[in-house]
Amino acid sequence: MNVDHARLLGLLAPECLVVFTALAALFADLRFWKHRTPGQRSHRTAIVLTLGFGAAATLLGLMGNTTANLAGGTLVLSPLSQHLKIVLLLFAIVTAWLCTETRFTRHVGEFMALLGLATAGMMFLVGTENLLMVFVALELVSLSLYAMTAFDKRSPRSAEAALRYFLFGGTAAAFTLFGFSLFYGVGGSIHLPTLAVSIARHAGDPLVLVAIVFVLAGFGFKIAAVPFHAWAPDAYEGAPAPTAAFIASGSKIAGFLVLGKLLQVGLPAAAGSGAWKAFAPGWMAVVALLAAASMVFGNLAALAQTNLRRLLAYSAIAHAGYALLALVGGSQPALLYFVVTYALAVVGMFGVVAVVENRTGNGSIAGLAGLRERSPLLAGVTTVFLLSLAGIPPLAGFLGKFLAFVAAAKQGTALGYGWLVALALGMSCVSLYYYLQVLKQVWVVPAETRDPLRGGTVVGGLLAALAVAVVVAGCMPEPLLDFLR
Repeated sequence: MNVDHARLLGLLAPECLVVFTALAALFADLRFWKHRTPGQRSHRTAIVLTLGFGAAATLLGLMGNTTANLAGGTLVLSPLSQHLKIVLLLFAIVTAWLCTETRFTRHVGEFMALLGLATAGMMFLVGTENLLMVFVALELVSLSLYAMTAFDKRSPRSAEAALRYFLFGGTAAAFTLFGFSLFYGVGGSIHLPTLAVSIARHAGDPLVLVAIVFVLAGFGFKIAAVPFHAWAPDAYEGAPAPTAAFIASGSKIAGFLVLGKLLQVGLPAAAGSGAWKAFAPGWMAVVALLAAASMVFGNLAALAQTNLRRLLAYSAIAHAGYALLALVGGSQPALLYFVVTYALAVVGMFGVVAVVENRTGNGSIAGLAGLRERSPLLAGVTTVFLLSLAGIPPLAGFLGKFLAFVAAAKQGTALGYGWLVALALGMSCVSLYYYLQVLKQVWVVPAETRDPLRGGTVVGGLLAALAVAVVVAGCMPEPLLDFLR
């Protein structure tokens, strides 16, 4: 296979710049800033990452409508992949600044370097159609996130969450790799479009069905779908707030895109059906069942939570089920719009969590009592983020759910996936209860102290910008939908 290495390196310039920025932040922190306070080091490394990631996003923007398919699908460039890489870089920048609101480690440079490597892995994930590259990029992301989860050495919960995350993740990686090996054994290729042609000739082969189950088990862990969700509540609760924010935002975007690409590009002939009274073996039936289980379990378990992080974790499990509806409906714009707008709201909520925990040390829902008096800005953005997660119009979360539900309802014949949409609507009503319970603390329950609760200027501005983005994406969705098409 002939590869133009100079062209390949040029097309990989954004990813190379991200890795270089991560290493530069690590070097600068260890060489020049090691005697500074953790707060000063966090601000300086966040500036380095912002400049480097901003430059990488600018490079991606300058590439315009560049398309390429190099080295057997190892690197696939398209306007969509470039746009999603920009989105991932923006979430990484927000995560870097959230670190300035927390004091969980003195090893600031190492944490920022891992954040950069995880971001680079996600960029490789969204820009490939090669199964081997998918697995390598997944491992780069996963290993970085495992380490980032364990960074709060003062907290036993952080170590426990990282160990659980690692053990479940290692098992999921084994399932994924074994499923990929079965696909290669049946199809004779690791290039998704080529694999699709081969799988079409062996759609009923039992090995294909076994491979689908193994791969969905592996990716089910990545997106925290039931029954592969057990790591999520502990990881969201025990990890440093910036890590939890990145797991819930960037990791979800990359995971759903790759899963959608794998199923819709590589396995369309093995789709089967999960429609009412028309079940047929294939990935559609499995995805429909995963969606139903995730929505029911995630929402019902969230009702019993008193810790805000764990509530967001079970909410994430439920939202994985909603996103799988868009995947069942075969609508890539609906899937991407849903996960991007969900990521906007959830990373904003973890920003609020970071500020509140840093100032009060209280991570419970009751810790938000009287927030309207102590910080009107935080109370306002919390309201926007939670109502968007609940799917209240005209916020982006409402339109995201609407597009996902419509895509699933249009799939199939007769009742089709109407049973799944009806279940999703019912579970959305359930979710409204526990989100309103949080808002009750913010707006109704009086504060025990009236001391002001303020975050840093930059973080406050970022949270306000995220809230505005949620409102604008809901009221004027076309620019974002065009960006993601």
